[in-house]
Amino acid sequence: MRRRMTRNVRLRENGQVAAPELVPRRTIGGIVAVWIVAALVGIAIAVFVPLGWRAQWLAVGLAGCLIASFLVQLAYGRSQGFTQRVGASVLGAFVVLGILSLGFGLASLFSV
Repeated sequence: MRRRMTRNVRLRENGQVAAPELVPRRTIGGIVAVWIVAALVGIAIAVFVPLGWRAQWLAVGLAGCLIASFLVQLAYGRSQGFTQRVGASVLGAFVVLGILSLGFGLASLFSV
């Protein structure tokens, strides 16, 4: 029997190989963060904007939530499901601002 000669080779990291993500981070936090931003923007609009300009500023606030959604999801660094996460963020922000605008409308009906 012949013995195989093995060389004692040290393995080392070359710094160019990316390790796969074994357990991906949860992405629901980024989605809910945009919803919270939408609620804060809606409350700021209710406090600081005159009654006749609130609808226009709600549209501006929704556009800001869209940009915030892109930034938050890009910060996660995951490409899988990017469009779905951005869509869920913007749809949630739309619902939050819609509920707040409904409150604005009801408050203007009953204001003296």
